Amino acid sequence: MRAAVVALADLGRSARMRYHALALATQGVDVDLVGFEGTPLPKAVTGDPRITIHRLDPATLRLRGGFKGATYAAAGLFDAARLSFRLWRILRTLPQPDLVLVQNPPHFPTILVAWRSLHRRGVRFVIDWHNLGYTVLRTRLGRWHPAVRLARWFERRDARRVNANLCVSRGLAAFLESRFDVDSARVLYDRPASVFTPMDRSERERFRQALFGRLGVHATNVGFIVCPTSWTEDEDFDLVIDAVAWLEERIRGWEATGRRRFPDLVILVTGDGVRRAEFERRFAGLPARRVQLRARWLEPEDYPRVVGSADLGLCLHRSSSGLDIPMKVADLFGAGVPVCALDYGACLAERVRHGDNGLLFSTARQLADVIFDLFEAFPGNQSSLDRLRTGARRSARPTWEEGWSRDAKPVLLPDGQP
Repeated sequence: MRAAVVALADLGRSARMRYHALALATQGVDVDLVGFEGTPLPKAVTGDPRITIHRLDPATLRLRGGFKGATYAAAGLFDAARLSFRLWRILRTLPQPDLVLVQNPPHFPTILVAWRSLHRRGVRFVIDWHNLGYTVLRTRLGRWHPAVRLARWFERRDARRVNANLCVSRGLAAFLESRFDVDSARVLYDRPASVFTPMDRSERERFRQALFGRLGVHATNVGFIVCPTSWTEDEDFDLVIDAVAWLEERIRGWEATGRRRFPDLVILVTGDGVRRAEFERRFAGLPARRVQLRARWLEPEDYPRVVGSADLGLCLHRSSSGLDIPMKVADLFGAGVPVCALDYGACLAERVRHGDNGLLFSTARQLADVIFDLFEAFPGNQSSLDRLRTGARRSARPTWEEGWSRDAKPVLLPDGQP
């Protein structure tokens, strides 16, 4: 059996689609994994003999600044035309698949080109919904723009004509069923891969002391917060900038009363992207003395251990639809790290339970207060962090592999083994 897994995104950052490819390969399926050039892929993917990787150059005219409204829509159409040709040129060379699994968003031109290139009688076609593409477009063009309304029409049409739909949350499944008239959408939560495992306290301390040396952090009593990010526009970095200012002010007031020194804090923002330089420049202008921020790209093999060495995870994702759940939350839970997450709606509560496996905040002041309260007695008293760690470890089950076998395999391989 052969499958084509298609994602018009940087494959190195498309963890869910890589996990799909690996899971299918484990079932004996030969996989053609198609996506953008960019971030290096993990060795588990590049070294799997059943996975063939096909990478194409992205078209990025619309991202080069200055485009708004009609000009952004025109640049987007030009990019879509170029991408359509590049994707068609790759897909037409693939061996005929039995299964096509396509990531959405972006909806256009991914699904149209994949459908025209690969859909035949007997080919099972499945969309994996990470979000709603038209809501992402809406943040740029406005609610009533004709391009947004057209994008919604296409998404609704294609959701109904494919063989099956997977999605990342119950809220998104309910939307597809009620608004797009899909018969049934199967929920496959993002789950941590097996490489994300908790560290015991002594191992965590040894690893992060070495990490701090690489980051240029020389303090001894340090609370460590990791913020995984793709540096995209659906992540609210203004919040963390403002929160640092509030936090520094509260720390100064606390120490001015004659109490002991508050621990130093390190916030490591991982990943890379066009917004990173701007963020580092803005942080450098802050009068921050006790909160040190670092931004680093981590190799795929290093990332799970860095995440596992943190005391707290920070999620700044602000959903365009309110229906998606970011993969970084699953990674943090897999490593036994509680999540402090920007609250954008009920779907997030499907995974992040306030006071159990993490904490939710809505404003920069709330984020500063949450961090202060968690680290006020650090490292001597970590009872609050330990309680949240216990909840995070419970939330790590089932693993991705277990969840995929239970929820995705019946959809992708309805007849069982290939």
